Amino acid sequence: MLERATNQPPVNPNVNVKEERPDSMWRETWKVFRKNKLALIGAAIVLFFILLAIFAGVLAPQGINDQNLGIRLRPPSGKYWFGTDDFGRDIFSRILYGARISLRVGFLSVLGSIIAGTFLGIIAGFYGKILDTVISRIFDILLAFPSILLAIAIVVILGPSLNNALIAIATVNVPNFGRIVRSKVLTLKQEEYIMAARSIGMKDSRILFHHILPNSLAPIIVQGTLSIATAILDAAALGFLGMGAQAPHPEWGRMLSDSREYIQDAPWTVIFPGLAIMLTVLGFNLLGDGLRDALDPKMKN
Repeated sequence: MLERATNQPPVNPNVNVKEERPDSMWRETWKVFRKNKLALIGAAIVLFFILLAIFAGVLAPQGINDQNLGIRLRPPSGKYWFGTDDFGRDIFSRILYGARISLRVGFLSVLGSIIAGTFLGIIAGFYGKILDTVISRIFDILLAFPSILLAIAIVVILGPSLNNALIAIATVNVPNFGRIVRSKVLTLKQEEYIMAARSIGMKDSRILFHHILPNSLAPIIVQGTLSIATAILDAAALGFLGMGAQAPHPEWGRMLSDSREYIQDAPWTVIFPGLAIMLTVLGFNLLGDGLRDALDPKMKN
């Protein structure tokens, strides 16, 4: 046995031995995500509308506010793909530019909600005691109101406009992110590596930004994707009620409101803005469901 062991070829220290490394979280997430066909369809829909919004200036055949009463309420045709509205404006061009407005409201309002909700949720979960009680009660009060009614109340106070609608939608969604982050922080701060970091004297700010926050990103991303769909719906609802985007902005909800008198005589004025809202919300919902399945370990198993 000793002789066989002695006859083993020597190990060359200059030879690089490749070790198999486990996939990173994001690579593993992508592997799971791409197997979900509905999630890929949702991502394709979202990407499609984002591209429409970016290249609206190139794709739009007409100006969004070019009026021609001689062609008002024209049905869809080769020249006017989605027909014209009651002012003779090209509906297809207005829907393209409306994608910019709806997506901007969706992304910016959710970004504001994420920043405010994450900040409050981390403070409440990490420091606890009085801060946790006060912040949690604020969340409970905001969640006690139906989201659209609370958004309407905020817009009434601030005044009807697109920017105020964005602020209202962001405010309504803050408790959703705050409660998710708070519950995640309460779990993470009991982990051994957090207790070890505290025992060696690591500052709270370093613990929060280098350990707590990175490990809380998965639920934030999922909730953020789903909240964009809700924000677009809320923006359309506020626009329909005259509390969001004001004329002549081509916001989809506002377009529905302006065309409700022509549902029977010119149904295309309502159908195409409604389809745009439906498809965009559907895309973000499918994408959010796919991300939830890919990022949640329980769903993976």
